[in-house]
Amino acid sequence: VQLQASGGGLVQPGGSLRLSCAASGIIFSINVMGWYRQAPGKQRELVASAASGGNTDYTDSVKGRFTISRDNAKNTVYLQMNSLKPEDTAVYYCNAEVVTGTFGPRVYTKDYWGEGTLVTVSS
Repeated sequence: VQLQASGGGLVQPGGSLRLSCAASGIIFSINVMGWYRQAPGKQRELVASAASGGNTDYTDSVKGRFTISRDNAKNTVYLQMNSLKPEDTAVYYCNAEVVTGTFGPRVYTKDYWGEGTLVTVSS
């Protein structure tokens, strides 16, 4: 399974960007898809996640500005980022919890990561 992220770049404060991440390979299903970010000198943090059933979650600092969405048919997750701030500058990584198989009642999953895409918010 591979995750290919795109959409990063340089944007002025207050601007918008849309990140995309497509999963490819042998995939039964994907439980959760999400976006993480890591700023220089800081730990990687969860930005937003979207479960297969539609539930979404956001870190407090992006609520009301970012929107995560999924296209389950395409195994793709998006992150619409509006009203960007300099503190949003980071490398953004997509993540997918992929169901790799089942055996009776047990479900086996594995986490996959994209390579990261740089988002720079600066004037």
